Amino acid sequence: MYEKREMTFRVFRFNAQSDYLPAYKRYDLTVSKEEVMLDVLNRIKWEQDPTLSYRRSCRHGICGSCGIKVNGRAIVACKENVWQLAELYGEEMVIEPQDTRLAYKDLIIDKSRFWESYRAVTPWLEGPVEEKPQKEHLIEPNYAEQIDEADHCIQCGSCFYSCPAAAVNEAYLGPAALALAYRFSTDVRDKSHANRLRAVNEPGSGIWDCVKCVECSETCPKGVEPLSKIFALHNQTFEAGVHKRNVATRHAVVFKRSIEKHGPLDEAENVRYSEGSLGALRHMREAFAMLRRGKLPLPGRVHKSHNHSEVKTLIQSASKNKF
Repeated sequence: MYEKREMTFRVFRFNAQSDYLPAYKRYDLTVSKEEVMLDVLNRIKWEQDPTLSYRRSCRHGICGSCGIKVNGRAIVACKENVWQLAELYGEEMVIEPQDTRLAYKDLIIDKSRFWESYRAVTPWLEGPVEEKPQKEHLIEPNYAEQIDEADHCIQCGSCFYSCPAAAVNEAYLGPAALALAYRFSTDVRDKSHANRLRAVNEPGSGIWDCVKCVECSETCPKGVEPLSKIFALHNQTFEAGVHKRNVATRHAVVFKRSIEKHGPLDEAENVRYSEGSLGALRHMREAFAMLRRGKLPLPGRVHKSHNHSEVKTLIQSASKNKF
């Protein structure tokens, strides 16, 4: 006998062709311990409301079609057990599309921008290709390992629609596309390495606009860790010599130098070096507020960490690039 429990689901409903505002409709279900969120959506559609619209396909967590949000958390519906979600949110949950602003029919959204970002990073290998190859073009295992988990992306969009930078900056490529850029820029068979790095290095749209909030890595259902791939692209731009001297790259340089010099971060020098002495004047109000609260040391008064020699050794051993 399967264990069951009574649960309530409030589902986002909206039709862009007929509705002015969205609404949330309540559905009550008796849910077994084995059911995933896709089972809930299917049962609502099959048993209670055939007008409910959502995307689904493989049911095996490899196509990414059924990406939604439950209580604001991005999930792939066919992978998430309902009872386990109930341990987090209780027995009443809100089901929404990945981005309510882009909804055109219930849980189905317009993903045009997501796919445009993908195309912008040249998501394929470029190089001489035999017209009729007789065998696979293999690479050594150590080179394959460098690609890391980036090949596991299923294009579900969970990271993209959880990214605060992508939400407010329409030019930003987003974590999924940048992880894909890493996948191909790291492949030794690719001949477009420098061009791809130049594309993701553009201010306003590329790797330097990531705010490092970790949301992309937290929500990824396949363990791709997009944030670590963005960090790797930072290094690759320096290694390839395609980085631009701007606020973002200067910030990376001074951050490394400050930690190596002091252990703690020298906030004042960080701003002055990144934005220049004149640019730093724009932040004087914030600087005085931080000084009053003891959050900003006086210039030249940054204390060194007690284990500074260890920190300095770690920085020097981990640094691959000469800034």
